[in-house]
Amino acid sequence: MSTERRLSPIHPGKILNEEFLVPMQVSQYRLAKEMGVDATRIHSIVKGKRAITAETALLLGRFFGNSPGFWMGLQSQYDLEVAQDRLSESYPIGTETDRSGWVQAG
Repeated sequence: MSTERRLSPIHPGKILNEEFLVPMQVSQYRLAKEMGVDATRIHSIVKGKRAITAETALLLGRFFGNSPGFWMGLQSQYDLEVAQDRLSESYPIGTETDRSGWVQAG
């Protein structure tokens, strides 16, 4: 059994706040206002309580001058890491599982 400890997944809202809002001195309120969305949406994303949707990714990309794919990629990576953590609790890596019912491709 591995004693390796993984870091917790980083929510895209943390990256939004620490890598964009704080260094650029942009308030959550200003970002929301210029994006045309409710300030609670941005606040919830920054607090890690809300995911970045495709619409929000488009708006963030326009505001910061980067691609919506950047924001969707952050969200997708976060979602995958959370799912992996959840699954590894139920099905630890390196354990034998019954694969007799699995269908092989090819």
